[in-house]
Amino acid sequence: MSTKRKGEDKSDKERTSGLFSISLAAIAEMARVIKFEEVAKHKERDDCWLAIFGKVYDVTSFLEDHPGGDEVLLAVTEKDATEDFEDVGHSDSAKEMMEKYYIGDLDSTSVPPRKKYKPPQQVAHRPDDSGFAMKIMQFLVPLLILGIAFALRFYGKKED
Repeated sequence: MSTKRKGEDKSDKERTSGLFSISLAAIAEMARVIKFEEVAKHKERDDCWLAIFGKVYDVTSFLEDHPGGDEVLLAVTEKDATEDFEDVGHSDSAKEMMEKYYIGDLDSTSVPPRKKYKPPQQVAHRPDDSGFAMKIMQFLVPLLILGIAFALRFYGKKED
């Protein structure tokens, strides 16, 4: 007596191996980990990958459709673009759209450390005697100019 149901013509072994191979393929696709060096290589208009939120996206086909233009996306290649993505304030639908461009997870150990902005060092202002000299000069120079102007006017009238 057969225990197979209607429509079942595969053996248990075939069915199991079929499910097993599908599961392995799905796991392999989901578990693809991409090193940052690999992401950084894809920085051209005809091959553009971005790293955002620890995931890697192949946005090559989206470059022409991006509302901000392709230059915006190309400018954030070769780095973790998460902060740039968040700064713009993308909509929920834009975030959902990203899923179709997802190609793998970013290997976080391969991401170079962020360079923090370091403002240029300023020379410390040291107050010294030049402050006093400067105040005297600000007072004396206009007086000197005024004295020269009066002298020229006085000598100019005397010669007439």
